[in-house]
Parts: sequence; structure tokens; C-alpha cells
Amino acid sequence: MDAGPQENGAPTPVVRVEDLAKTYSMGSIDVHALRGVSFDIAKGEMVAIMGHSGSGKSTLLNLLGCLDAPTAGSYFLDGELVGDLSDDALAAIRNRKIGFVFQSFNLLARMSALEQVEMPLLYARDRQRRQRAEEALAVVGLDDRMHHKPSELSGGQQQRVAIARALVGNPSMVLADEPTGNLDTATANEIMELLALLNEERGITTLIVTHEADVAARTQRVIRMVDGAIAGDDRTAPAEHGS
Repeated sequence: MDAGPQENGAPTPVVRVEDLAKTYSMGSIDVHALRGVSFDIAKGEMVAIMGHSGSGKSTLLNLLGCLDAPTAGSYFLDGELVGDLSDDALAAIRNRKIGFVFQSFNLLARMSALEQVEMPLLYARDRQRRQRAEEALAVVGLDDRMHHKPSELSGGQQQRVAIARALVGNPSMVLADEPTGNLDTATANEIMELLALLNEERGITTLIVTHEADVAARTQRVIRMVDGAIAGDDRTAPAEHGS
């Protein structure tokens, strides 16, 4: 089963969620983390997902990243119904179609920047992984820091390594969870400029979970979460690559 083309003739969205719900059982209590969330995200959109702690934004990101399964509802990625897939197929999607950027960078202390970026391609057994990793690091402006370990890089440089690692597999979308949360204001601005540039020049569909208004203001659309539901969905700028 797939989402198929939309009725108005527009292309299939990269992301489509329909009545997505997630409930956690804590003893005799059910916690409704998501309550029937529905939206589409077109190719090339740069979208912020905002909300206070407990709003459901992190749960939503985990579902979109195929790190968790919904209790109810449907999630289509590139027109494919994710809920129908096996664990192995989900792992393949995470490696091939989704790039992750985390607040804490998630870099390994003993590995160089180049080795960090190569890692996703190791799982894919890509024979050109060294060249592709070098190209990804060059894109984020770290071609002169390829052989440096995390302890030899600034916070902003470490996040650039994480972004290069997310991009190296040419994913359908990048999911960024508070990507500027551990950075000072000037460095955070640099990272957001980089993400916006990659979105504009390469058409990379980008979803950013954030509680910072300054970060959300750099995106084209803001989805606001309250108590597991969408409280607002406002477009701030047209998607550059939506067609």
C-alpha cells in the first residue's frame, strides 16, 4: 500500500502522516503522547516542529525517524507505508532515507571526522564511502578538518560533522533534534545558515525540532504541538523545491 499521487496532480509528499497516535502504558495509566496527528511535508520543505516539554514533538520525531512505532494511524515515507515494513526494512530506511542530527552531536571520541561521516556507508557497504565522506565534509566547510577527532573540534565544527554524516547517504529527509541546543548564539546562527543553505541549494527536506523561536523563524513552515496534538501549522515562506 502506498500514498500514491495526490488528487490535485501534485507529487507524492516525502512525509504523510494520518491520524498518528502514540500511547505509552505506565502501570495502570495510559499516557497519550500523540493524539491523531495529520500533515503532509513536500519535497524540499524546511519545517520546524515546536512545543514545550511534553508536547509530543520528540515522540513525533522518533516516529518519523522510524525509531518507534505508532499505536494507531499511518505514516508514509516517499509514498511507502512504514507500518508494513519489517525491522530489517526499517533499519534499511533509517540508513538510506533518513539523516539524523542530534543536539549532543553523537560523535565517537576516538574516530576522526572522516571516519564518523563514513559510518552510515559502512553499513550500506558503499565502496566509494571515503570519497563520498570527503565530499560531504567539504560541503559543510570541513575539508581541512577531516582527520581531526571531536576533542580537536569546536562545538560548531562537531555539529557540522554530524550534518555531513546525515547528508552522506543522500537521504530523502534530514531530522534535526534541537541541533543548536548545545551551541552559543553565534555558532547556532552559523549552523542554521548552513541547514538553510543546504535546503535551498540541494533541496533537502529538513524537519527541525526546536523550542527556540529564532530557529523556527529560519524555516519555511512551523508546526506547533500542544498536548500531543497540532495547535498550529503556519507557513512563513514558500518551499523552494516543492514541485
